[in-house]
Amino acid sequence: MTNGSKQQISTINPVGPALDVRSAEDVQWSDVADVVVVGWGGAGASAAIEAREQGAEVLVIDRFSGGGASVLSGGVVYAGGGTRYQKEAGFEDSPEAMTAYLRHEVNGVVSDATLARFSRESVANLQWLEKQGARFDSTMPAYKTSYPPDGVYLYYSGNEVVPAYGNPALAEKPAPRGHRVMAKGQSGATFFAALKQSTLAHGARTLTQARVQRLVREQETGRVLGVEVTVLPDGDPRTERHKKLDELVAKWRLYQAPRAQAGRREAAQIESEIGEKLFVRARKGVILCTGGYIFNSELMDQHAPAYKPGWLTGAAGCDGSGLRLGQSVGGIGQDLNNISAWRFLTPPAVWPKGLVVNTKGKRFCNEQAYGAKLGYEMMEKQGGKAWLIIDSSLRRQATWQCLFGGLWAFQSVPALALMYKVAIKGRSVADLACKIGADAALLQRQFDAANAAARGEIDDPMGKSRDLRHEFKGGSLFAIDISIHQKMFPLAVLSLGGLKINEDSGAVVDGAGRDIPGLYAAGRTAIGVASSRYVSGLSLADCVFSGRRAGKAAALADAPPSSAAATALGAEESLIV
Repeated sequence: MTNGSKQQISTINPVGPALDVRSAEDVQWSDVADVVVVGWGGAGASAAIEAREQGAEVLVIDRFSGGGASVLSGGVVYAGGGTRYQKEAGFEDSPEAMTAYLRHEVNGVVSDATLARFSRESVANLQWLEKQGARFDSTMPAYKTSYPPDGVYLYYSGNEVVPAYGNPALAEKPAPRGHRVMAKGQSGATFFAALKQSTLAHGARTLTQARVQRLVREQETGRVLGVEVTVLPDGDPRTERHKKLDELVAKWRLYQAPRAQAGRREAAQIESEIGEKLFVRARKGVILCTGGYIFNSELMDQHAPAYKPGWLTGAAGCDGSGLRLGQSVGGIGQDLNNISAWRFLTPPAVWPKGLVVNTKGKRFCNEQAYGAKLGYEMMEKQGGKAWLIIDSSLRRQATWQCLFGGLWAFQSVPALALMYKVAIKGRSVADLACKIGADAALLQRQFDAANAAARGEIDDPMGKSRDLRHEFKGGSLFAIDISIHQKMFPLAVLSLGGLKINEDSGAVVDGAGRDIPGLYAAGRTAIGVASSRYVSGLSLADCVFSGRRAGKAAALADAPPSSAAATALGAEESLIV
């Protein structure tokens, strides 16, 4: 027996080199299933359900109690092509229109064939979610928003209404594609609750409070045979503490980041101290669905250090373990430097009528663009710094919307604080430029052009829609710092890159583009339609799409020949060297 190549070990969730063995008979397996799913979030649950529907015996392993980042999400599924709810709201949509729009967001990170397949199967995947217990509706908000209020479940969740994203060749007007799961409050927990219940109802077995430490690989063929798991023992108080930590870290992660990081380290320490090692055989395949790597400090330092001051978004299990596991057997990481940064300006709905400028005072992005587009432009091209400038008229309107517009507290409170506590006030363009360190002449040109566009004399230089243009007619101006370091206005960030896969099956591929036998990946562990530019709901939709794809492929794969020795023998058995 020999170990795989050396690999950097994370201090949050250690992943070791692959365990190479001569054959499956060399390992005393504690459990066995056709398909082993690692990670029980949206992608893992979708994979498990689909594999069961294809007749496979499935075991789902989760480091905590299931849910992952899906539970913490808004529960929005990006769906189109003519869903029932689009039609009820009076919108026509087609897979072709959906594909045409998504090309602007996907930027070639997946093939045109995969993107077309994603759009073509969108209606069916939403119906599949309904069969699992998720509910949707056709009610829409009165204006563009980053997240709709209670009672509203269909909205424009991306850049569909931005003129530059339209396609004149298609007759359909822009259709809303953000389908929020019906729930009171944020819908992520309700979304996953339906998938969790369906996973169990379909007969998949689960192993929770269990960390996959490394993959087991057949030396000669390179086939992934199973996993080595560290399982926390029942009845130990530290196991209960570990379970509670997942819940606490979810609460701390946004406003008490150091405390949350300490909680993640404590969870890893508990696993190392009391975890019991066992081996689980996967007859047909292992599917990695552990989320992204946003909470892996080593990977962030290596690939995206500029984003570390942001509001790290994800679950405790988003530690890069799936990526590391795939790399341990020759998998290739792709676009690992691609981080989505969400600088939403709505609500208040009138803020996009203001001007967003860089430190020199120049506009660089259409203010009505989806928050991830603005965040990308700010982070990648402006050093993470920018100002939003509004006038007294816009501030009055925004204040009314915050107080009486039915906004969530997490939307209205920061906006009010920014306008009345953080904003820098200027008596004129020149005065404001002096106070924020911008070039007065350059800033004045931005206002002159914006005013001319608002009067209809010219097109807006950034392509802003006519209904969002605003003429600044003098009086006080207010510059709001919307940079990544603005603590009053946190910039949410999450990782998008992952393992390179075979887009037909979800199989992880090596550097030569060959499938790694017995290994698949889905969700944010893998490259998918959400891996270039994030759009609200696109990640959950991709979790369903890619999870089902991998689950079906693994379940229908031919199992290699095995002898009676390669069966479950009991947790007390150990590896035979």
